[in-house]
Amino acid sequence: MKAMVDAKNKKLKKNDTVIVLTGKDRGRRGKVLFIDAMKGRVVVEGVNKKKKFVRPNQENPKGGMITLEYPINISNVMIFCDKCKKGVRVGFEVKDDKKLRLCRRCSKEI
Repeated sequence: MKAMVDAKNKKLKKNDTVIVLTGKDRGRRGKVLFIDAMKGRVVVEGVNKKKKFVRPNQENPKGGMITLEYPINISNVMIFCDKCKKGVRVGFEVKDDKKLRLCRRCSKEI
């Protein structure tokens, strides 16, 4: 349920730079490619890569093996702040009828 709340608040968005907190890819940074708010999953570029064997088709006439990024739990990533150089929590502020996302540490706009 918590993951759906995070997605509704728009703390994470596509193309955000995030850092992985747990698992085999801990400490890796990457760009968010896809967010599944209902399942609470996120696909990060270069993280949780797995090999998939595919049959021959028109796109790939020989078939073979491809490498794909698979989703990880949304709670296992944090937004990366360029100024702080670490994963940070996100706060919100309303300025001129615009809702801004801010770094909780340094108050820099994300």
